[in-house]
Amino acid sequence: MTYRREEHTFIPEADLEGMSVETLAVRAGQVRTAQLEHSDPIFPTSSFVYGSAAQAAARFGGEEPGNIYSRFTNPTVQAFEARIAAMEGGERAVATASGMAAILSTCMALLKAGDHVVCSRGVFGTTNVLLQKYFAKFGVEISFVSLTDLRQWQDAVRSNTRMLFLETPSNPLCEVADLEALSQLAKSADALLVVDNCFCTPILQRPLEFGADVVIHSATKYLDGQGRCVGGVVVGSNALMEEVYGFLRSAGPTLSPFNAWVFLKGLETLPIRMRAHCENALELATWLEQQEGIEEVFYAGLKQHPQHQLALKQQSGFGGVLSFRVRGGREAAWAFIDATRMISITANLGDVKTTITHPATTTHGRLSPEDKAQAGITENLIRVSVGIESSADLKKDLSRGLDALKG
Repeated sequence: MTYRREEHTFIPEADLEGMSVETLAVRAGQVRTAQLEHSDPIFPTSSFVYGSAAQAAARFGGEEPGNIYSRFTNPTVQAFEARIAAMEGGERAVATASGMAAILSTCMALLKAGDHVVCSRGVFGTTNVLLQKYFAKFGVEISFVSLTDLRQWQDAVRSNTRMLFLETPSNPLCEVADLEALSQLAKSADALLVVDNCFCTPILQRPLEFGADVVIHSATKYLDGQGRCVGGVVVGSNALMEEVYGFLRSAGPTLSPFNAWVFLKGLETLPIRMRAHCENALELATWLEQQEGIEEVFYAGLKQHPQHQLALKQQSGFGGVLSFRVRGGREAAWAFIDATRMISITANLGDVKTTITHPATTTHGRLSPEDKAQAGITENLIRVSVGIESSADLKKDLSRGLDALKG
């Protein structure tokens, strides 16, 4: 049959095979209607109509493919899912209303009462709370271990362990996990390795290539990149994602079509943004190390970082997030933050605008003092998500914080 481009509502997957992640960020999952629009369209509708009652029954019964209801089928959302799945190298993706909804959906779909999860301590504070406070109520056991100590992971695994969960690099200390080693451990325990890839994105790291089973993103962060929308996404095999999709269809933590469209636009510029974030972050981390009043800088791009070589192996860049400890306690950290004028004081990250926050009282504020201590969340710790502004201007603004320490 003669191939005619206008007959296709999207670029066939076969035509995308072998393309780079930079190209996939722009082209994968692209939807076109009969109008053949160049930009991805938005489908802001709650439901879809059918040609007949029989067709409606066939759609609802699964005998015929097609859209039904935007809680679980919407062309704009599906375009975003197809694009991020292609970029991560996964078979399928399921989009959710937030990054935490992505974690919730994954755990609800793939865990049951009596299962055991081993989780790294270096995760987002709310992830810790979700597992430790809420899933524990329903009979899921949780053990927390050091992200970088393989022996602790090995010792924590039990006969009922069904999931190993981690972020790498970690939030906010930028520790790096050995994905291949943890993948082998998970497989030997008949457990799933679930990786939050928020800090790196598929531009810098593709955990599935190192043996992970599931990848999770808070699309709110780098995938959008401009602080406009909240959303999440889960990527993995068809079999696992069918389970996640089944939970989403029933429970409804659904990504809106408009937010999906915003994320599609964000993905188009993700490769060039991530390069700029990495470049600025490395320059600032190197500069901060040399400043009076700074005790320690945490960034995997620094050669003295304990997992620097591992990061070189499994990442193509070191990301845009760094953290550092100032001399003093909470008062000194707050004085540093308050002295900045351009940098945004907000707990969000992954934005083109640089942000700064005090993890002990914001992102990890709900953790117990003991959990904070074990995770290295000290009162003098500051996290910076480095944007794409001029590095000279960022240094000038951070210098105000340094001056406040001296004062």
